[in-house]
Order: sequence, then structure tokens, then C-alpha cells
Amino acid sequence: MTHAIRFSAHGGPEVLRWEALELPDPGPGEIRIRHHAIGVNFIDTYHRTGLYPVSLPSGLGQEGAGVVEAVGPGVTEFRPGDRVVYCGGSLSPVGAYSEVRNFPAERAVRLPDDISFETAAAVMLKGLTAQFLVRRTHRVQPGDTVLIHAAAGGVGLLLVQWAKRLGATVIATAGNDEKAELVRAHGADHVIVYTRENFTERTRALTNGRGVDVVYDSVGRATFLGSLDSLRPLGLMVSFGNASGKVEPFDIGLLAQKGSLFLTRPTLFTYIAEREDLLAMAEELFTALRDGWLDVQIGQRFPLSQATEAHRALESRRTTGATLLLP
Repeated sequence: MTHAIRFSAHGGPEVLRWEALELPDPGPGEIRIRHHAIGVNFIDTYHRTGLYPVSLPSGLGQEGAGVVEAVGPGVTEFRPGDRVVYCGGSLSPVGAYSEVRNFPAERAVRLPDDISFETAAAVMLKGLTAQFLVRRTHRVQPGDTVLIHAAAGGVGLLLVQWAKRLGATVIATAGNDEKAELVRAHGADHVIVYTRENFTERTRALTNGRGVDVVYDSVGRATFLGSLDSLRPLGLMVSFGNASGKVEPFDIGLLAQKGSLFLTRPTLFTYIAEREDLLAMAEELFTALRDGWLDVQIGQRFPLSQATEAHRALESRRTTGATLLLP
């Protein structure tokens, strides 16, 4: 028997249940992983609420790190005792909120010995997200000016560091002075406390009226139109999250009116669908960690059985950096 967080109805954090389960042997192409650390991400709340529907009843969670306990038929890349990390995706099932699970070997990545389980679980999904946003969705160049929302969050802090590493001027938003100081400490050139400043007006002032080259917006409904107004002509709006709610339908003519803007709604799982891309992106992430310029902030740790409390903290914006569940 093992234990996992499960839910049978969509809703608030209270729908999450700590349940005992019988786990079968890993099937063809699967490995059995005993988790040492599990990452909590905002996408988990979308699955729980039904914004991104999953078949019920269901497990939850897309990111974990641990040790291979057994391998199923046909698996040759891994063997028992190997350290691994994964960040799920559309090609693999949710279910990381568990002590032990079976998982497709093709979607797992071997974890180097010099990277801890906690760091790996805190950074895999968020770090690969930051990587594709600044290296592929918009290839940040020296001299670019970027606006990063929710910069004190798990992805936000990594985005700030990566964009700065690539030579950008970084304007960031945060919800209070404590979070603003954290963001500054990680390299942001300017931090806007959005609860008392109009981020669009402040961004325009900081760019002498020009606007930024790209906006990275994980907030969604509350910031969407203001983000468009923060862009220079021909600028790129990257909407990659819905923390404040789903963006409402709008007339695409606004993109023309506001300066022939570009708009994209990317997801990590498109970028890592091919295994060679997953491995190459993971290697770039591991190299950044080894080189020491990418600092992973683990702001909160909760026992796995208290995933409900982790979700409440995340949705009330009481978290900074990454949040972990520990079995």
C-alpha cells in the first residue's frame, strides 16, 4: 500500500483527499518512482478546479524527483536505484502528489548526483518554462527590455534571472515590498509594486514612453489589457498563465490598434513533446544550476498529506519562490 492525494470532484482545496492505494507493478515502458520531493505548480490548481479538465477521480501534480524502484518491460534507459526527475505534461498522467507512482520512462530525465531532489522538484517544470520563454518563445537578446509579472513566484524569479543573464533590462511586478526586495535581489532593474502603482504607466515612464519588447504574463485576466498597453509597437505579449482567472475573449483588432502587436499563448508541454527537446532543455537547465547563476528559491515546504494547505497558500498569493510537498 502507498498513499496519494486524490480528488473526485472539481472545486476548492477542500476537495483534495489523502488516500491509501494499491500500486501495481510498472507496465510496459514504465518505471516506478519513490518520490523524495514533489513540486507544486499553479497548473495543479487548474486541474483541481476543472479549468483544465481531467478525468475523475484523479491524482494531481506534474513534477517530482525521486529514485527508481522498479522498471517495466521494455525499459532499458533506467534501472533500480537511478535518480530521476520529471515534469509530466500532456503525454503523461497527473499524479505526482504521491509517495510512489508508476510513470512513463520516456518522460523522465536522469538527475545528476550534484543536484538535490528538492532543487530538482522545485525547478524542473518552472525552470524549463523559464527556459523556453526566454530562449524560444522570444529569444531574449542584449538590449531587450522585458516586463515580467508575478516576478516573486516560482517561474517569475527564474525568468528574472535568465532574462538578466541574457542581457535584458528587466522590469518586474510584485505584490508587496517584501516580494519586491526578493525580486531586486535576483537581478531585476526595476520593480513595480502593482498594489499601489499602475504598472502600465510606470512601465511607460521607465521606457521613456516606448514600451517593452516583450511581456511575460502569468497573471491572466487582471493584467492582460494593461500588458498590451505596456508593449512597444510590434512587441510580443506572452500570456502563459491564469493566476487571476482566464483571459476574457477580446477583439483581435486591439492588436492592430495598439501597434501591430504579437500575441502567443504557449505551454511548456508543446516544447518538450519530443524527447530530444526535453533532454536538451533539461541539460541547459542543469548547466545553469551548476554554473551557479540560477538561484532556486524554495519558499515553502509542506508534508505531502497537507497538499490542501499548500494550495490555499498558493492561491492566496502567500508564497514566494517554489513550493514543495515532502512525502
